[in-house]
Amino acid sequence: MAADGVVLVYLTAANAEEAHAIGRALVAERLAACVNIPSPHTAIYRWQGAIAEATEHALFAKTTRAKLTALTARVRALSSYDLPAIVALSADGGSAEFLAWVAAEVGEDSGAGA
Repeated sequence: MAADGVVLVYLTAANAEEAHAIGRALVAERLAACVNIPSPHTAIYRWQGAIAEATEHALFAKTTRAKLTALTARVRALSSYDLPAIVALSADGGSAEFLAWVAAEVGEDSGAGA
């Protein structure tokens, strides 16, 4: 799998339970090979004309470009947010073995596994 086929998707969730539910669903449904959920953080943002501040949880999902549309739809279905953050960042390089593992875990390649 070429690096340009793998993406890291930044997502946000309203709370830890929602973050874990989204992460588990994405991996169980093979929409992501792995999801990391770092500690909660504070988000400061403009919403509906006002500045807001909230605690939320970030998720980082490793997947392929081919799975991105399905992953986006699933996150929208599971998220309590009206407008969940879903941002895909292309992998410009990295470990060939890891990139192959990501592809294999989401069903893009029947080869490597880890």
